[in-house]
Amino acid sequence: MPDNGPRPIIPSKGGGVFQGLALRIKLVFRLLADSRINPLLKLLPIASLAYLLIPDLAPGPIDDAAIIWLGAYLFVELCPPEVVQEHLQALTRELPGEWRDPLEGKTEEDIVDAEWEEK
Repeated sequence: MPDNGPRPIIPSKGGGVFQGLALRIKLVFRLLADSRINPLLKLLPIASLAYLLIPDLAPGPIDDAAIIWLGAYLFVELCPPEVVQEHLQALTRELPGEWRDPLEGKTEEDIVDAEWEEK
């Protein structure tokens, strides 16, 4: 029996609104470029952006922003979950490494203090 509960699409690791928005936009563009996504499904975010060109009755940008957000949200939700997770992992992966102090273990004799002149 499939799990029909809510599935987390955007990880909530913090970072703020703008970082989440940037991640969502990158995810939509990556999914649009993926050949495993149905071409008819790709029309959803494109059509929501085309809505900006159509004159509408309600003044202001709020309805335009809502339509674009809804189109992008539905597009990501309707894409195959394994493809979405693959792209999310690629976008949110961290490179292995650790911070080290370059001056650690150095003495004053090891550090060269010089001035640079450009000719």
